[in-house]
Amino acid sequence: MSIIKNDFEKMNITKIRNSKNNKKLTVITAYDALFAKLFEEIADMILVGDSLNMSFAGREDTLSATLNQMIYHTNAVCTGAPKAFVITDMPFGTYINKDEALKNCIEVYRQTKAAAVKIEGGADKADIIKHLTTNSIAVMGHIGLMPQYVRSEGGYKVRGKTHQDEKQLIDDAIAVEKAGAFAIVVEGVMSNVAKKITEAVNIPIIGIGAGNVTDGQVLVWSDMLGFFEEFKPKFVRHYLNGADLVKEAVNQYRNDVQDSSFPSAEEEY
Repeated sequence: MSIIKNDFEKMNITKIRNSKNNKKLTVITAYDALFAKLFEEIADMILVGDSLNMSFAGREDTLSATLNQMIYHTNAVCTGAPKAFVITDMPFGTYINKDEALKNCIEVYRQTKAAAVKIEGGADKADIIKHLTTNSIAVMGHIGLMPQYVRSEGGYKVRGKTHQDEKQLIDDAIAVEKAGAFAIVVEGVMSNVAKKITEAVNIPIIGIGAGNVTDGQVLVWSDMLGFFEEFKPKFVRHYLNGADLVKEAVNQYRNDVQDSSFPSAEEEY
């Protein structure tokens, strides 16, 4: 049986919007052409997340990711998965005001084939999102636990635990939708609150650590495939023990080299 979904079709903004209440959207991160190609005809969207700064570059958070870094990896992903709907995370410090945001998003559009960008922030970033969308930049929002806010928030904190925070999150989602975003990532939010957020807007809500009540899910590929060993977030499900499998394979390669069974006569010129 083929593992590629038979109903694959390239996504666009209209199809993504129309998926609300019709189908659950599957989103996965990718940072290079190799993995992007593997994901292309399975995932609905591929996110070139600034999470690459942690899982790919080994940094402790996402804050030091640069625009050039994101452009480089977006180009690799778009090359490997030309049929995919690719979204580029705008890194920390690249959308501090409307003019800077538009200038930097234009650079992403000019230098890559990304279909959209992702911006962290709710009502506080609505004017920036509106400026982008009215200038032909497709924007995915991101509210709730926002990794780029880790220092100002004093760590990674689950959101929606109080009535006040619940109201703020709903207001954030509505503001981002009104600003023209086509979808919103909701991260690290109590599932009952994520449900209310999902019901409050007419665009898809993509959850991560927000329960199964949203319009879709996004995961970091190295988390879901078991390659990231430092820790396992509660919301991550391992679909593969990737780190163990790679170590076993490399260990077998080393053994074959040491006992001269690799390369064999069939593998010689």
